[in-house]
Amino acid sequence: MKQRALLFLLISALCSGALAQEANPTATQQWPQDQQKQYPQPEMRDGVPVYKVQVVGRDIPAVNYFHRSGSTKIAFQGTSLLPEAKGSAVVESRRGRLVINAKFEGLRPANSFGVEYLTYVLWAITPEGRPSNLGEILPQGSKNEIEVTTPLQAFGLIITAEPYYAVTMPSDVVVMQNFVLNDKTQGIIEQVNAHYSLLPRGAYTQTAGQHAVLNPITRNEAWPLELYEAINAVQIAEASGADKYASDTLATAKQSLQNAQDLEDHKSRQKELITYARAAVQTAEDARIMTIRKKRAEDEANTKQQAQDAQLAAAQAQAAADQQAAERARAEARAAEAEAQAAHAHQQTQQANDQTEQIRERLKAQLNQVLATRESARGLIVNMSDVLFDFNKYTLKPEAREKLAKVSGILLAYPGLTLQVEGYTDNIGSDEYNQKLSEERADVVRDYLVSQGVAQTGLTATGYGKNDPIADNSTNDGRAQNRRVQMVVSGSSIGVQEQPPSSPGNAALPATNNPPTAQNSGVSNPPEQQ
Repeated sequence: MKQRALLFLLISALCSGALAQEANPTATQQWPQDQQKQYPQPEMRDGVPVYKVQVVGRDIPAVNYFHRSGSTKIAFQGTSLLPEAKGSAVVESRRGRLVINAKFEGLRPANSFGVEYLTYVLWAITPEGRPSNLGEILPQGSKNEIEVTTPLQAFGLIITAEPYYAVTMPSDVVVMQNFVLNDKTQGIIEQVNAHYSLLPRGAYTQTAGQHAVLNPITRNEAWPLELYEAINAVQIAEASGADKYASDTLATAKQSLQNAQDLEDHKSRQKELITYARAAVQTAEDARIMTIRKKRAEDEANTKQQAQDAQLAAAQAQAAADQQAAERARAEARAAEAEAQAAHAHQQTQQANDQTEQIRERLKAQLNQVLATRESARGLIVNMSDVLFDFNKYTLKPEAREKLAKVSGILLAYPGLTLQVEGYTDNIGSDEYNQKLSEERADVVRDYLVSQGVAQTGLTATGYGKNDPIADNSTNDGRAQNRRVQMVVSGSSIGVQEQPPSSPGNAALPATNNPPTAQNSGVSNPPEQQ
């Protein structure tokens, strides 16, 4: 029982999906018992795994035996899987059938080629590639014999390793094939190409199995080989989905298997056990094939339904396309109208921009005639230098009042403008003093503009002290440029929105050496010297 338990683990199998024909049960990607072992990944060919190292294609000679001409002899030779195997067969033509009496030598235990293989099957292959299971070759030591009949007239013979005797398609583990004896084989010789229609997974394969016998099983085991085949067949049928698609047939196979297992301890009833086991194999294979066919029928029904759905979808898509075409035509008409409107609006906008730019340029030219005026992203910047204020004070000189009066008159001709008055100093003196002086000078300019009729709405005054210098404070000329009041003119009428200074409160130039002492050259004095 210990060896049987080990073999029970080795023969569990998965089954591949439905193919164009009922696939061999060994055509599966991986057997469950291999999942715990580090085997090399199988080579994939046309979506089908081939677990061998080297693939070698061959042809099978087929013989069209003369009808009722007595007996003829044909030989067998091993493939690359079992090169030492050999055999012969006598083929006798009788009424309505051919009788084949074959003898073989050198057949190793089938599971040397993989844990899924338990036995050997003799196949007849027609010239068109149709296989016919002639029977199981049971292990009987170093020599094996089999006598079978077939209604076929022309065929080639091969032997494959299989998981159980009742398979309906050969596996790709072809271990022997017939060859013609020129002086002893009577009949018409043809060639059968070993292609996909003949062998579902395609060709002869080179494997290390011939050198690696793993738990070989023979007829001399404590438990009959047929019982292991029955367990294998039932598990493969279950893995294929027979529980769902052929439950009654699978249940019958399981019952036959159970009947066989119940007789394990009754040596005197071994023939009865084998009968139940073989019945379980046949019924399980029927369940597997029924499952494959029902799955195929489902696939065909699904394909048909998908085709109908596709046709309906195509009709609906065409109707939707027609509707979309009509909508597209209407949308194109609306788009053309919108484009014309957009072009008209763009033209009007461009005209307005051109007009705004002309107004801004005219205002800039007018202001520039009174005080230095430049254009910036913030708007028009009108600059009042330090010389327009009394020394170290925020009082306006007469010349400054005159210029501001002219500026006021210009601004009054452009309603809706925004005016930002900003005061700045150099870096002589304390921060508090410079901040106060810049605010006072900005305030006095704002107040004078208001007195000249400029509206207070949109008119602000801000002092920034010694921040934001526009020249180097280490020179007299530079400090003179930094002592200034500038008026930033903006507004929608000249196309510029009000903006604060780009970096208020941050010195734009690096610190210099100690500033020079105050002189009588117009430089602001510290508060204590006023």
